[in-house]
Amino acid sequence: MPHDALIADAAHDAGIDLNVPCGGQGRCGRCAVIVESGEVRRRSTLRLSARDLEQGYALACQTVIESDLVVTIPPQEEITRHLTTEKTAAKISPPFAYNARTDQNVRKYFLEIAAPSFDNNTDDWTRLRQALRASAGEAFPQNITAPLTTLRKMSRVLRQDNWRVTATVELSDDRAQILDLVAGDTTNALYGAAVDIGTTTVTVYLVNLLNGEVIETAADYNAQIKRGEDVISRIVFASKNGHGGLDELHQMVVGTINRLVETCARRQHIATDEIYKMIVVGNSTMLHLFLKLPPDQIRLAPYTTTANFTPRVFANELNLKINPHAVVQCLPNVASFVGADITAGVLSSGTYATDKLTLFLDIGTNGEMVMGNREWLISCACSAGPAFEGAGVQFGMRATTGAIEEVWINGATHEPTLRVIGNTKPRGLCGSGLISLLAEMFITGVTDKAGHIVIKDESGRLKDKAQPSRVRNGEHGPEYVIARASETAEDRDIVITQVDIDNLLRAKAAIYAGYQMLAQSVGVNFDDVEQILIGGSFGQYINVEKAIQIGLLPDVPWERFQFLGNTAARGAYMALLQETARAEVEAIAHKLTYLELAADNAFTDQFLAAMFLPHTDLTQFPSVQRVLINKETSVSGNK
Repeated sequence: MPHDALIADAAHDAGIDLNVPCGGQGRCGRCAVIVESGEVRRRSTLRLSARDLEQGYALACQTVIESDLVVTIPPQEEITRHLTTEKTAAKISPPFAYNARTDQNVRKYFLEIAAPSFDNNTDDWTRLRQALRASAGEAFPQNITAPLTTLRKMSRVLRQDNWRVTATVELSDDRAQILDLVAGDTTNALYGAAVDIGTTTVTVYLVNLLNGEVIETAADYNAQIKRGEDVISRIVFASKNGHGGLDELHQMVVGTINRLVETCARRQHIATDEIYKMIVVGNSTMLHLFLKLPPDQIRLAPYTTTANFTPRVFANELNLKINPHAVVQCLPNVASFVGADITAGVLSSGTYATDKLTLFLDIGTNGEMVMGNREWLISCACSAGPAFEGAGVQFGMRATTGAIEEVWINGATHEPTLRVIGNTKPRGLCGSGLISLLAEMFITGVTDKAGHIVIKDESGRLKDKAQPSRVRNGEHGPEYVIARASETAEDRDIVITQVDIDNLLRAKAAIYAGYQMLAQSVGVNFDDVEQILIGGSFGQYINVEKAIQIGLLPDVPWERFQFLGNTAARGAYMALLQETARAEVEAIAHKLTYLELAADNAFTDQFLAAMFLPHTDLTQFPSVQRVLINKETSVSGNK
């Protein structure tokens, strides 16, 4: 390793896996190592205190090696993996009447073919095609093709069971492609997979293509988190080391998908090579990394993708561990930051087909949103960060057993009451718990309107001096103790820090500013919006009242909100089953107008205004204003 290399690169080449959540930009501080001996040059000391520097700390992604070194790597933050369930998933039925023989373009045909003889020594390929046309009927395409690898094994397979074979075929308007050929009758088994590649979480549906049912689901953290928690960080990392960064991110997401597919297949006791079709959705960056397309231009003005509509490929081209000739199709993106997760969500939510003025939101690491109805659709996106998905917060976690999902704070004592998933001792907070906690801290005065944790009263004295307080100064500044060590599963205090709150404020401000810009661009206000549809697996568990109190959601009557769960995965599932649904997604992508927020200074103004709880303009949140007035009246009356 040359002496002018970065510590992070040297560690990587030595097989040491360092977490680099900001993609190597030097802004998160979480790749800090201790230089015990040797010479280094620190390009950046961001997030390192004077004491840290005295102790030899350096950011691995920003520190240049200038001599032989001895480096200590402190214990790293672990991304604990928790599958959604270890039990067999409840079957999910198709959202429409499904007929595999008319809706599905990947089908199986059992063929009993006459063996060749001296009287008829027609070649095997012709014999196979003739039998297929005879079995499928007159509507079957005349143009029949096959991959070379299928042709290479064809003669052996035909003779393996006395010319009794099953052909798996992909159909299009003018062509039929034989994807696979196996001996015997296997027409009772045909599977596909719908995959949602989220920036934080990857979700897989295993689907029986014969009856259209989802027979298994699995979800896990996207392994790419170690190289960047948001899309910009991953784009930056992808550009490192020539194509090495892109290769690594591609392998990470494919590895995550393979692990989830194998989990689903194992639970259902099927072989992964029985999976012949996969539909994939995700934001534009995730699909670029999945296909190993350079994503550099997505973050550079004028913010263009390599391709919004990508051709289908075979699984073996991406090292996916399903049938090598399985058809893999990514649904279309709209623009640099509005991807196939949104086009799929617009399909499955019905936004594209309704007469009602609709705001569709997918709240995740990227805040993507669409406004419109069957007549018109306009979209935009903003980088919300992973805070509401449990990453980027010290005690954040996914909504699994041990996650705090709801918090109530006593206004007089500031003592919390918690609801924990699984009714166990808490381990951390999931997205709904973070929203609930932040709202309660604001309403009860633990934080001020700017989100600052209030340690001192108006006279400058420490609050609650006579008794131990939930509010204290921690290693990283002010923090609120949600659960004391004796009350937790891991025997350590669970806290929310000022840094955590700042991350949450930035996330909610970006989302609110995004749909404010959408509404302004078409001249409507939120009173005109007839329904607000919220996608994303995290959205279905949040408390509407609390989300409004922090300024994450607009202050409109609660009955207008509908939480739809993972609309992206469901849209991929619909496109997996029905070719007309896949064509509808393409029509949606063509129809959507994209509003580029980065080109509009007004977005910055809206973002800064939304960085307060709930907003600098309280008139936009009349219900919150009433709560605050009632609280002040109650306090005054008790004096």
